[in-house]
Amino acid sequence: MYNDENNLYHYTYRKDGSEPQNPLPVVEASYREPWEANSKKDWKKNHSGAKIVALALSCALMGGAAGAGVMWGVSESGNSTSVNVSSRPATAVSVKTVDGKTAMNDSEVYAANVNSVVSINTTGSSGTNIFGQSVETASAGSGFVLTADGYIVTNHHVIADAKTVKVTLYNGDTYDAKVIGSDEDYDIAVLKIEATGLQPVTMGDSDTLNVGDHVLAVGNPLGELTFSMSGGMVSSVNRAINVDGTPFNMIQTDTSINPGNSGGPLFNQYGEVVGIVSAKYSSYSSESVEGLGFAIPMNDVLAMIQDIMTNGYVTNKPYLGITQGTMTAQMAEQYRYNISQGVFVYSVENGSAADKAGLKMGDVITKVDDTDIATSEDLVAAKKSYSAGDTSTFTIYRDGKTQTVKVTWGSVPADKKTDDQKDTQQNTQNNQNNQNNGNSYYGNGNMDDLFNYFFNNGFGGQNGQGGQSGQGNTPAA
Repeated sequence: MYNDENNLYHYTYRKDGSEPQNPLPVVEASYREPWEANSKKDWKKNHSGAKIVALALSCALMGGAAGAGVMWGVSESGNSTSVNVSSRPATAVSVKTVDGKTAMNDSEVYAANVNSVVSINTTGSSGTNIFGQSVETASAGSGFVLTADGYIVTNHHVIADAKTVKVTLYNGDTYDAKVIGSDEDYDIAVLKIEATGLQPVTMGDSDTLNVGDHVLAVGNPLGELTFSMSGGMVSSVNRAINVDGTPFNMIQTDTSINPGNSGGPLFNQYGEVVGIVSAKYSSYSSESVEGLGFAIPMNDVLAMIQDIMTNGYVTNKPYLGITQGTMTAQMAEQYRYNISQGVFVYSVENGSAADKAGLKMGDVITKVDDTDIATSEDLVAAKKSYSAGDTSTFTIYRDGKTQTVKVTWGSVPADKKTDDQKDTQQNTQNNQNNQNNGNSYYGNGNMDDLFNYFFNNGFGGQNGQGGQSGQGNTPAA
């Protein structure tokens, strides 16, 4: 394992950390340059001195490689120059048990946990080439052992759309892994390998982290530098960032994080896992940046991970049951709304939490409890503060007026892997495409419903006072 000399990722070739203890004697030699010699005899004498120095250098290098202490020197006219090589033996690293009470140095954290870290390699398909042949892709990430019987945690984006997933342990053993379940909105995934007797990590309390705390990441950077450790500090806690349209609450750290580190553990100084390494900013507004890494706090996702282990998906994840999009000034002008921010409701699922609460197509959500909602991403972020069964007060804009409704959050249906974030992203993309093409601001999939709502039924069509096609009623001011 950690000190096993047969291990491909060994720490030392000598189990006891010992080194040869046969230092070579100090060698001193007089030497003058050949052209300074006054006679052939002197030249021969000095030339032999050069040979001695060369021999001394060779011995010193070999002795240094073996770890023995050597001092070699050159004297000239009574003056000597010497180079000292340390004979200090390698420091033995004790493997401690993670108990949440014992602080460790970095080497001890690594030794205590490296057998719990895994590298993950996946293959997938990126479509077909010009010849109609399937194009295979490969990617790499990291993860960590959650249970002794083979449950492993990583990021959703590490295994998303993968055809095959392989997990490699620190001892070199490789297993085919099954994806038990994942959640895109929280970027978590649970894998299972058929193995027993594994060494699981110990979970820590991410809420106890303070800015300035020392943290360590162990993972598989670049997919090749397996089981590498990097260290840094906590730069910020509860940092809100947006990753590909999805808002996240993150631990910010200046720990070195690179592609392949995703899904690996972030350790505190007690050897506990306090986060899942997830993302890194490499550029911002065309500027290169360094030292901006992020990890998902364990307290935010541990219950969801356990839910995935049991049910294959997050059962208590709040679900609203709408197709949503960000309200824009262009939309407000075109459809004569006097509100230009919020979440526009494109459609409502029958029997969903939104339907039961009375939300309707054309409503604009502007607040959830005390949280202002200006964009679709704001609503996705707000939902992460709730669980299925919680009740919230929604502030909505309808028929030119602001009103409130009580919404009891539902749970995600079993056939949905994620919430309506995918619909949101698709609608956002459709909005952009349609704006670029000079068409409507709404997704094509909802065009008929929206046309009927605004024109056949009119604004506030529930009153049965719809205008003619192409003519809508102006909402009350």
